[in-house]
Amino acid sequence: MHKPSLIPDFAYDPPDTPLQILHEDAAIIVIDKPAGLLTVPGKLENRQDCLISRLQAARWNALTVHRLDCDTSGVIIFARTKQAQGFLGQEFEHRRARKTYVARLKGRLEPDSGTVDLPLGSDWDFRPRQKVDPVKGRPAVTDWQVLDRSDRETRVRLTPHTGRSHQLRVHMLALGHPILGDQIYAPETLADHARLMLHAETLGLHHPTTGDWVSFAAPVPF
Repeated sequence: MHKPSLIPDFAYDPPDTPLQILHEDAAIIVIDKPAGLLTVPGKLENRQDCLISRLQAARWNALTVHRLDCDTSGVIIFARTKQAQGFLGQEFEHRRARKTYVARLKGRLEPDSGTVDLPLGSDWDFRPRQKVDPVKGRPAVTDWQVLDRSDRETRVRLTPHTGRSHQLRVHMLALGHPILGDQIYAPETLADHARLMLHAETLGLHHPTTGDWVSFAAPVPF
């Protein structure tokens, strides 16, 4: 029998902001998701307000393709047909989609670039935490590059090659430099940071109708 989670239940107070549509056509809709908004409904009644429900209120045929963590902002793509949804799902499943993120980390990270190659799995005793698990974990790889640094923090660009839950957050924690404002992995930083300092900056993939490579970007808000 698993122990109950010791992670405090977060108060869900999604931002009341209009949809930021970066691109739309007959097959896809690309949104700049705000931090603090779930991508899909949560299990509890007070977590039904989410990005897909807001989007479907304006674009009835929007379909989920992938997700961003509630506290992560940035580029996310939705399909407008079942065919497009299936095509885009394959782009992610077969790792053809390319994503970059920008994050602010605690402390001074050196050297200027590197790769984290550590398998990840669920920390069942402390859900929803994930952890490095060399035995049962699934492969997870993240490249990182320093954009700016001081003695107190480091700004990095992160390029995940896999899509594990909380991958970037746990990989940065494993380096000893957790992402600032992370209520799960760096709660000691919450007093100085009102949000998770993680933003999905770019997304590139093949368009489901034309097959052409397309890319989208959302400005970093921090």
